[in-house]
Amino acid sequence: MTHQLNLHTLPVELFYRILNYLDDFTIISALSNVCKRVDTMMENYRRYKALTTLQLCNYNIGLEGAANLANALKHNKTITMLDIGLNEIDAQSMSYIADGLRENQGILKLSLHLNKIGSKGAEYLADALKQNQTLTRLNLHYNRIGDEGARHFADTLRHNKALLRLNLIRNEIGDQGVAHLADALQENQTLTTLYLAENHIGHQGAQHLAQALQNNHTLTILYVAQNPITDEGAKHFAEALKQNQTLTTLSLKKNQIGDQGAEYLADALTKNKTLTTLHLKWNHIGDQGAISLANALRENKTLIFVDIRFNDISDEGKSHLMEIRRLNRKLKLIF
Repeated sequence: MTHQLNLHTLPVELFYRILNYLDDFTIISALSNVCKRVDTMMENYRRYKALTTLQLCNYNIGLEGAANLANALKHNKTITMLDIGLNEIDAQSMSYIADGLRENQGILKLSLHLNKIGSKGAEYLADALKQNQTLTRLNLHYNRIGDEGARHFADTLRHNKALLRLNLIRNEIGDQGVAHLADALQENQTLTTLYLAENHIGHQGAQHLAQALQNNHTLTILYVAQNPITDEGAKHFAEALKQNQTLTTLSLKKNQIGDQGAEYLADALTKNKTLTTLHLKWNHIGDQGAISLANALRENKTLIFVDIRFNDISDEGKSHLMEIRRLNRKLKLIF
């Protein structure tokens, strides 16, 4: 009599030998939720139990892979960090993954950088995060979600109580999108880090963010680098810094800030008692702005790192900064 092997009769030892030849993605996506016996064997498989980080960056998972991954995420309890960046994930693939995240209770960090989810994919993901209360870090760097996608995430920030860090760098977000996010920040009391660099934020967007900072008491790190906020935008942030007592790191690199903007910020630094790190490199700050900042740094005893490299400061302006460096050994001042 011939004995045929199937998933119900396959010896456990042979099953585990087969798994030893498979990669993590195949194990997770193809063998999850097949049948009760396979689930039981999987739960006792050493690689599966130890799999806390799933690296699928540039893996070309495709639409079917996204659907299988989503199905696995609904029940997986081991993975805490998932990287699916650079996979050309579009809105449809994102809809599957978002569906899996609604039920997932294990993933803490999710990276979706360099994909193509767009505003519709952002809507699917944002909606899922209204239910998911486990994810703490989300990287959406370069996904072209635009103002509409920012609006969806703003709505999520009003409901989600778990997300701590949100990366929206290079997502074609303008003043309108930032206005939505800023409104949400006035209600959200969880998010601590927000990256908005390399978008299309002007001085009006800076004003929205500055107003949010006057009411938000949890955000500690804000990156607005490489946006055209100009001196007017710097003025708005300066007014916020006079009142905000939470923010510790502010990046205004490459923001078209000149001497006037530096003077606004310098005035704020004489009053602010919490900011420890300030990035101002690649702006248009000249000697007058450098002198204003140097005078402020004589009074400010909180800052420990200030970067004003690649500006328009001559030896005359640098001499004032050199004096501050000599007087305050705790401050790392680079120019």
